[in-house]
Amino acid sequence: DPPSQYKRLSPGQMVRLRYAYIIEAQSVVFDVDGRISEVHCRYFPDSRSGEDTSGLKPKGVIHWVEAVSGVPTTIRLYDWLFTVPSPTADDLTTSVNPQSVQTVRGLLEVAVASSRLKRFQFERLGYFCRDNVEDSVNNGVFNRTVSLRDTWKP
Repeated sequence: DPPSQYKRLSPGQMVRLRYAYIIEAQSVVFDVDGRISEVHCRYFPDSRSGEDTSGLKPKGVIHWVEAVSGVPTTIRLYDWLFTVPSPTADDLTTSVNPQSVQTVRGLLEVAVASSRLKRFQFERLGYFCRDNVEDSVNNGVFNRTVSLRDTWKP
């Protein structure tokens, strides 16, 4: 049961897949560990982005990467280094933010993973750069340099 202001994919709700169609989640399949392994959806063929004649008004738009062609990646999400705006020498070690970096695994679009560019905007997430360490080119490690505001609150 998603919160009332949740505008993402959930059972019985419609969302637009960015640059694609409107879909409605019909059912969810969980694996033995209770994690989502499949989401069964209905799509509306007359709702293609740019050519929509369906008249449907989904609550949100989500971005997605196809699991089959997506390239595994590591993403480092950097946040404030300190928990106070101006730490002094006395409280320097006690004011370090333990959540100043979070590492997540995900999938990249093939075009991003194979690009020779070093800087990208991941829509609605922020600006990222490819890690400078040589082996990160092969591993697809990206570091967030600037975050974007997220107005959604749980």
